[in-house]
This record gives sequence, C-alpha cells and structure tokens, in this order.
Amino acid sequence: MPNHNIIIGGGPTATNAVETIRQFDNGDSQITLISDEPAHSRMALPYWIAGSIPRAHTLTGNDEYFQKFATVTRIGERVASIDPPNNQVTLSDGSKLDYDNLLIATGASPLDPGIPGSDLDGVQPLWTLAHTESLLNSASVNEQPRVVLVGAGFIGFIVLNAMFKRGWQLSVVERESQVLPRMLDTGAAGFVQSWLASKNVTVHTGTSVHSIREGDDGAKVVELGNGSSIEADIVILATGIQPNLDVVAGSGIETGQGILVNDQMQTNFSNIYAGGDVAQGPVLLGDQSDMHPIQPTAVDHGRVAGANMAGHEVHYPGSLLMNVVDVCGLQTASFGAWNDADADAMTIANEPGFVYRKLLWQDDQIVGAIFAGRANDLGMLTDVGMVKGILQTQTAMGEWKKFLAANPFDMRRAYIATGVAKKLVNTTLLGKPTRGRQFQFGGAKPVVPENPSHAVFVGTKEG
Repeated sequence: MPNHNIIIGGGPTATNAVETIRQFDNGDSQITLISDEPAHSRMALPYWIAGSIPRAHTLTGNDEYFQKFATVTRIGERVASIDPPNNQVTLSDGSKLDYDNLLIATGASPLDPGIPGSDLDGVQPLWTLAHTESLLNSASVNEQPRVVLVGAGFIGFIVLNAMFKRGWQLSVVERESQVLPRMLDTGAAGFVQSWLASKNVTVHTGTSVHSIREGDDGAKVVELGNGSSIEADIVILATGIQPNLDVVAGSGIETGQGILVNDQMQTNFSNIYAGGDVAQGPVLLGDQSDMHPIQPTAVDHGRVAGANMAGHEVHYPGSLLMNVVDVCGLQTASFGAWNDADADAMTIANEPGFVYRKLLWQDDQIVGAIFAGRANDLGMLTDVGMVKGILQTQTAMGEWKKFLAANPFDMRRAYIATGVAKKLVNTTLLGKPTRGRQFQFGGAKPVVPENPSHAVFVGTKEG
C-alpha cells in the first residue's frame, strides 16, 4: 500500500504541502485533504471586500486542481480528534481514517472579546468566507455605511484599507495608546494616525469598547470606556486571533502557544507535522521558537512539511517576523526585532512628508526595521525588500553601517556591496528552484504587463 498523507486544513500551508509532496514523490502516495472551508487565501478576502475581485477569485484550488495532484478532498468536514499511537484521525461524523503522515494546518480563529452586545446583528469578526459574505450583505443596503472597527492591529488595518476603498465612513477603536502596537513604534504610529485623520478616518486610542447596544433608529451604539459613544451600521471585531488547537486536545501532541515543531515541521511525533498559524517553530534572529501567523511563513511551512512528508529531508532556517500593510494609501512595514530596546537605532522622521525609516542594529548587523511612507516614497522603491533580504541572510554590514548613517536613502549600494543579492540568488528552501503555484482561476496563465519603468533592464539587445 502507498503511504497515506492526510492534511487538515485548506489554507496556504495545506495547498503548498500538496504541491510539494507531488514535486518529490511523483504521485507514489495517497493524499487526503480535510477542510471545513473551500481552499482559499484569507489574504485575498480584503480584495473581495474592496470590490476588486469576486468571491471566486479568493479560491486557491478547485476540483480540477486537486484531481491534477491526485488529492482526495473532504471539503465541509472537520477532524474531531487525533490518535497518534494508532496513526488515526476521527472525523466529526465519527468515521475514522488511517494515515502514515499527518499535517495539521488548522490555522487560527478570531478571539472573542467578550464585549456585551457582540452577538447583535451587524456585529461580527471578519476572518472567513462566511464572515466576508455577511459583511457585504449588511453593507448592500447602504452605499456608505458607518463602520466601527474594534482593534487597530495588523489584521484590522488590512480590513480597514479594503473598506476605505469602498468609501465607507470609518472609525477605529484601539485600547492601546497607539495604532498597530505590535507592528510599529510610537513614532511611526503617530505618522499613521495623522495620515488617517487627513483621510477622515476617526481614531480613538487608549480606550476600549465597554458595550454595544441597539440604537433607537436601528443603528448600533458603541459605548467606549472613556464615556463617549459612536453610532454605527456595522461593527467589525478585530481584537486578535488564537490558534485552532482543539483538534490536538488529549492527543499527546506537545503545544506551547501553538503546536511545537522542529526545523522539519515535525511535532513530538515524527510522522505528525504542523504548519501555518497553528504552529510554533524556528525563527530567524533568535534561538526561541515563536509563532508568525502571516502568509509567507504559512507557505514556507507547507513546502518544508510537504518535502519531508515525501521523504526529502529539508531543514527550515526559520521564519522572519514581518508585517506589511497599506493604511489607506500610507505604506507601512516592520521586520525582525523592530522593537528591540537595546538596539542601536538610526531614525529618519519627516512628519510633513510622511517619511519614517528606522534601522535597528546590533553591532554591524541590522536586526530590525520600520518603514512608513507614501506609495511612491516606499512601496515603489526596493529599499523595503533589500532590508528584508539583509535580515534574511543575516549579513554583517561592516563599514557600510557608517555609510548608511550618512546616506540613509542609498540602501542599494550597501545591499549590493555586501553581497546580499548573490546570497539570495543562491538560496533555496528545498534545494531546488521554486515552482510557481499550480492553480490559476479559470486556468488563466499569469500575465506580466509591460512596464515602461523596466525598459532600461529588458529589450536592449537586437534580435
């Protein structure tokens, strides 16, 4: 009998594991994927909210795709429990499946903030396909609904940006003293709050939501801890997430904040793997395991787990803490140890121009960074990507540290001179060139439009 690989989940960890298993085993194993939702990208949901894509474009796999990879799918089903000694999972309907290898990619769920009135109609989290559909249905009766976003973290601001594009009336409540408290320092956060004020987005920091009640006109009244209140048609709860660990309860699979994994994505049972938002594993720039619930980490976890499940030994160097979010037209990003109080900091802050850059150093090595700026000053440049590459390769900058102190906007010269680009070119996660995702909606092929900005780099030779 061929080995049977069971994958629990339908997010990027799961689909990348499927493709990687087939990349290395040439179809010699069985794969069963069990997911309570269709395979999709959560990071695509804001584009659906913004009206940039239809619901169907959030999907990352369909029947034809899974058939191509000889994968049996059980969509709409859940795994209730895992029995590691007997290599068996039990589904919610009581049926049992045997496995040789198991990947747990159950993701995370929104935290319940415990706010009185959070069960009212029009009050909801925004995390799943069903949540997104519910929001759009609620908004369909009003072209410019008043929306209160409870929580000003990374996830909340991704949603905020999508709603801003729809022209909705937006207010934000954050109990911490600043927005994006787990992504930006106070300096960068101040730039963001000034930017939001210029875009008519009202921000309430340093206060929490005391309760939510029905108003006389059918609107929601959001009562704040400081005694003020906000009227809203829709209230979005974005107060954090927690890993979905219920499936491993009582199984003997070791957990910390999440499911503990080694650099092969293995749990304390060598044939049980975990990845994505549910996993706590190796990180760059540190010896401790941690959780980085972001899509790039989920993709890496899926590829590493898939390779090892297929018998191709791969060791993961660790994930890099990073967050990049567009805040209503202001680009923000942070990487690595962005809040290291012991680091040597180089900071540029031009508030009128909305330019904020901060590099954090330990000796001659960059260990963290923060960026904020307009798209043309930040997103259209490659400085953010170069700093990310420096962190990923953990390159010592030597004398180029002094150069960057004097020339903070000339990252390219230091990046090239220290050999970071060459290191990245010669780096692979699996020991083979990366393959692009094998699913495109409607079977379409990726198209890269011509860009005049790239003319200097291409098409310069005749013939």
